[in-house]
Amino acid sequence: MYTSKGKIHQDALIEQYLPEVRRIALSLQVRLPASIELNDLIQAGVVGLIESMGRFDQSVGASFSTFASQRIRGAMIDELRTRDWMPRSVRRRARDMDACIRHLEQQLGRPPVEREIAEALEMSMEEYRQLLSDTNSGDLLPLDDLIGARVDEEFGETRSSSPFEELLDSQQRERLVEAIDALPEREKILMSLYYQKEMNLKEIGVIMGVTESRVCQLHSQAVSRLRSKLSY
Repeated sequence: MYTSKGKIHQDALIEQYLPEVRRIALSLQVRLPASIELNDLIQAGVVGLIESMGRFDQSVGASFSTFASQRIRGAMIDELRTRDWMPRSVRRRARDMDACIRHLEQQLGRPPVEREIAEALEMSMEEYRQLLSDTNSGDLLPLDDLIGARVDEEFGETRSSSPFEELLDSQQRERLVEAIDALPEREKILMSLYYQKEMNLKEIGVIMGVTESRVCQLHSQAVSRLRSKLSY
């Protein structure tokens, strides 16, 4: 694994960690739009693996395996975030949906049901659910974005920040937990299965007794509710 000078032998490690790169890519792909190719994720992961070889510092204490896995996944997520497959018109309608949900929650004092959101947007239920399907394709790792999670590229740990920044991060996380707890029960269960149990949409659909496309719609609606709550 190491050369005579203690440097990581690149070719040997790439061969050793390719199965791990593929495993991480597969775990991400099942939760992403069908347009995302597995090979693209693997290529990004290999780049992350190579970067980790040059940045790994044994004196930090973390194992190379842990460090490399974090960098591999981080490189894949970075690659995904450089892509923008959601049309501008859909993004605009998604913002309108977030604002509508926020207004209805303030007006009703509870989470609005789908019919109420669709009526407020002057859409039929079919049009509204199509919007949910369209916007879900742009919601990559939305909880990571909502809580502003940051990963240190040097050590694979939370980047050090000032006490004030840490307080803000803590408060934002508390708000997110409260927002998730306020979700309708069905959406709360979905989010738990998706983010905590790391199930894919098809598996969740079997558990909830609905189609995969319906899970996709409910996920998009839950994310919109969370964004609307965390934006004020």
